[in-house]
Amino acid sequence: MSTAALKPEKKSTIAVKVLLVDNDKDLARAMTESLERIGLDCAFATSGPQGARMLNQNIYDIVVTDLMMNDVDGMGILKLAKDTQPDCEVILVTGHATVPRAVDAMRERAFNFLEKPITPKRLQAVVSKAVESVRLKKQNEQLHIRLDERFGFDNLIYASGSMKSLVERLKRIAPTDAGVLITGETGSGKDVVAQAIHQNSPRKKKPFVAINTGAVAEHLVESELFGHVKGAFTDAISDRQGKFEYADGGTLFLDELGDMPMATQIKLLRVLEEREITRVGDNKPIPVNVRVLAATNKDLEKEIEAGRFRSDLYFRLKIVTVHLDPLRQRREDILPLADFFRKQANKKNGRSVKTFSQSLRRWLLDYQWKGNVRQLKNVVESLVVMDIDNELGLDDLSPDLHDRTDVADGGVAAAPLTDIGGDDQTAIPQQGSAAPSSTLVGQSLKEIEKWAIEHTLTLANHNREETARILGISERNLYRKLKEYELK
Repeated sequence: MSTAALKPEKKSTIAVKVLLVDNDKDLARAMTESLERIGLDCAFATSGPQGARMLNQNIYDIVVTDLMMNDVDGMGILKLAKDTQPDCEVILVTGHATVPRAVDAMRERAFNFLEKPITPKRLQAVVSKAVESVRLKKQNEQLHIRLDERFGFDNLIYASGSMKSLVERLKRIAPTDAGVLITGETGSGKDVVAQAIHQNSPRKKKPFVAINTGAVAEHLVESELFGHVKGAFTDAISDRQGKFEYADGGTLFLDELGDMPMATQIKLLRVLEEREITRVGDNKPIPVNVRVLAATNKDLEKEIEAGRFRSDLYFRLKIVTVHLDPLRQRREDILPLADFFRKQANKKNGRSVKTFSQSLRRWLLDYQWKGNVRQLKNVVESLVVMDIDNELGLDDLSPDLHDRTDVADGGVAAAPLTDIGGDDQTAIPQQGSAAPSSTLVGQSLKEIEKWAIEHTLTLANHNREETARILGISERNLYRKLKEYELK
């Protein structure tokens, strides 16, 4: 799962199309030329019916229409534009006598109105404001598309059974409004789970606001969450909106909840129950509509026993619990994630690294990843930066990682790797060290064979020819074994 930032689209990449509608052909042409001088793509119609036909046949971002026209007037154009193209901005052109009607049109979702006579400068100024509104809408739409691509459940990166079960659980949780407590070690991807819940919920077009309560000075946590009024404390030089207000209608993600001060926990509980906040230094309650997701790497039940966390807040937040296993317990996810991070690092650093060597894939699978997904991402980016031959290998590892023997689950040391014949061969554990497969002792030969085939497939990046070569069997025999053990 990725934690990479998304870059907004540049304003200049978003084209805006304008339609001008006016019975006065000369005025329609003059307005068109005026707007084309500031770089807008314009078309014009010289009657209401013609404007209506053009709206039915094409998509426009902005419509500038005269209010008083025969057959189809400006109100008709406004209604048609909003019915067929809801995000279109409509500007009405009116004479002095019809200004009250133009004001009524504003209530019908018109963007603005222009009173005749129209100067080119005034026209350009009003239309430019409409352009900014349109571009903002398009940027938001593009952002939501990219967020859907990144945080849609079908686009999360995983291969393990535990993550598959987790995603199935998230699919049931996301459409609801239930609070969720996300637990797991630091770096395991709790923030990505929170984003995925929000992005697949009815609140997806509203703000997703995150705050790490453990990273904020204790005396400022309440101000960050609930806001403050001018003069509430020494540095409060103006009123300030808190995260709850900013997230109104959307989702608030409280990261590292276990580090929240006790005094703030009491106020947070009241906010969750009453659905309203009070800024620091103020007495006026402000209603808020926020879905709260919380995450912690601590055992909150032990924190409750130690008197550092309120049990009533714990049970209020724990409507639904989601637990993320550490990366070392879901090794099937390591190579798919590493490949995803390779592509990200290529793009970020202008590189074109194409693959991992077998020995490095083995190292990635054996390493214990105490820093979880976050550490894997950083290591892969480091590999990409250091690579010189477009294939990531053990020679690209930083010295502090190359010779490390982190302790595996159950206290078994992960084996240092020795290459056989260079990076194009499989690395093997050095003699005298135990491999993770020692847990298979006592299992049936069939279970051991299934384990060996499954993990060699992963090591060989699911290349059957290479898997058969490593195992020392024919491809035909491997194919038969894959069917027998129902391995994909």
